[in-house]
Amino acid sequence: MKKNIEIRWHGRGGQGAKTAALLLADVAFNTGMHVQGFPEYGPERMGAPITAYNRIGNSPIRVHSNIYNPDYVVVVDETLLHSVDVTKGLSPEGAIIINTAAPKEQIIPLLNGYTGKVFTIDARHVSMSTLGKYFPNSPMLASIVKVANIMDEEVFLSQMEASYKHKFAKKPEVIEGNMNALKMAFQEVK
Repeated sequence: MKKNIEIRWHGRGGQGAKTAALLLADVAFNTGMHVQGFPEYGPERMGAPITAYNRIGNSPIRVHSNIYNPDYVVVVDETLLHSVDVTKGLSPEGAIIINTAAPKEQIIPLLNGYTGKVFTIDARHVSMSTLGKYFPNSPMLASIVKVANIMDEEVFLSQMEASYKHKFAKKPEVIEGNMNALKMAFQEVK
């Protein structure tokens, strides 16, 4: 990673967008990067649109505000494309990653004329294949690491395994599925 990057996450309460942003910050911090990871709170409830943010880089981060001109946007729930301007302020030199099974050609018209790179991943398929349940945050987390080239895949996977072992100390049976979701997502993002 050459410079500090800014990421904006769009999801719905309960889908893990906030958790993914915090995990990304934790993993990047553990590899020596400067980080911020935080949600934007409001009257959110399960299913309501939420926003979370990451700043990650090799130099100190001195700004403390929401991210208005992100380099990357991660859309955890494609239904938000109909109600939230997810591309607002998004740099055309960056990219957007959308959780969808739809072909990219069906998604592009919903992006308000965005001219940058568009990546898709069917996080439902990845999650159901590896976890047996729909938890889109792990596949989306691996997707942004790959697309933004935040860190080497093996370093990321090693750090995530350590994080999951801590986070799921009382539920170790979910670690393998989440690790498989990360690995599969690296292959599935298009």
